[in-house]
Amino acid sequence: MKVSLIVAIDLEGGIGKNNDLMWHLPSDMKFFKETTKNQIVVMGRKNFDSIPEKYRPLPNRLNVILTRNKNFTADNCLVFHSFETCLEHFKNEVDKTIFIIGGGEIYSMALTSTVLKEMFITHIDGVFGADTFFPEFDALNWSKTEIGYQEKNEAHSNSFRIFHYSRIEA
Repeated sequence: MKVSLIVAIDLEGGIGKNNDLMWHLPSDMKFFKETTKNQIVVMGRKNFDSIPEKYRPLPNRLNVILTRNKNFTADNCLVFHSFETCLEHFKNEVDKTIFIIGGGEIYSMALTSTVLKEMFITHIDGVFGADTFFPEFDALNWSKTEIGYQEKNEAHSNSFRIFHYSRIEA
């Protein structure tokens, strides 16, 4: 089982505001789509709800929703009520990567678990007044490599860099 995380953050670590994205960055969306295509995406219920209905569930991937609400259902999605039961379900998965895609609470669970092996973090050059933030993590436990850069242009309100983080095994 390979567990990864993918997120875009502003200069203050912000990831969302009012349960919505705060920026329009087409090439970062393309990176997200290509990276998670044909994989498993795990998200919280609020994150799932924030996806425009016409894009739910996210196409060409297995959508997994974590919620405490025992009555919650979503068409063509798997629903779990704890991070642990979700991981247990996929413990024998060898062909697909499990991507943690948010929100803040789900990212916290992933970062405190020992199963998270890599992260793809888009660092956006800007501050957007977020009300939800990516949790802090100890950068000394991760090696960091820049894998992408996008200049600010007519299609992108802000420049950004994409980094791949690999957990350093002790």
